[in-house]
Amino acid sequence: MRALLNSQLLLETIYLIAAMLFILSLKWLSSPASARRGVRAGEIGMLLAVVGTLLHHGIVDYTWIAVALVLGTIIGVPLGFVQMTAVPQRTALSHAFGALCVTLVGTGEFYLRSPTVPKFMMAVLSLEIILGSLTLTGSLMAAGKLQEILPQRPITYKGQNLVNLSLLGIAIIVAVLLVLDPSRMSLFPLIIVIPLIFGVMMIVPNRRRGHAHSNLAFELVCRPVSCRDGICSR
Repeated sequence: MRALLNSQLLLETIYLIAAMLFILSLKWLSSPASARRGVRAGEIGMLLAVVGTLLHHGIVDYTWIAVALVLGTIIGVPLGFVQMTAVPQRTALSHAFGALCVTLVGTGEFYLRSPTVPKFMMAVLSLEIILGSLTLTGSLMAAGKLQEILPQRPITYKGQNLVNLSLLGIAIIVAVLLVLDPSRMSLFPLIIVIPLIFGVMMIVPNRRRGHAHSNLAFELVCRPVSCRDGICSR
């Protein structure tokens, strides 16, 4: 029993350090003077998060984890060899992959535990899934615009901000209803679909403007990532 408690304390410490490094990484990456330090902090944080997960006592079979590591390496290594001018869109794609992972994990966790999900866990899962979903489509849209795959002309219409905020508001209301009563499983897909739409609507009004637009896109889609990593690192 004592060994199990010590193991759990170690895992919690590893996750906490990893989350802190993720947040510091984003902060340091915002300045050219500290960007290299930010990259290193992100690398160490991700390494700790992976190691902590692999050490979890609930894992009984590493087969699919090994498959995922191989596939991730096959996809990730070529993405590392890009021109400097393509780094913003490449980074946006990385965030999209991370957001997809978070959304899938949160969704799986909900269906595994429903309909008896504790209120606090349901609140965390809702936040995780909403941020993951909007970051997924927002990052893909940002990458597409930066790569000039998507139309560069901004799409705007009257009352656009009201529509966007209404979508986000509906997703939050649905999340609150699920926290109050997790047995309403029919509502759950809404906290995935609505933020996916919001992520698209968040980017379409923007026109690509070189690196200035890159920074804007990253602020829009990466800040949710820092919050998501810090709160939902497990």
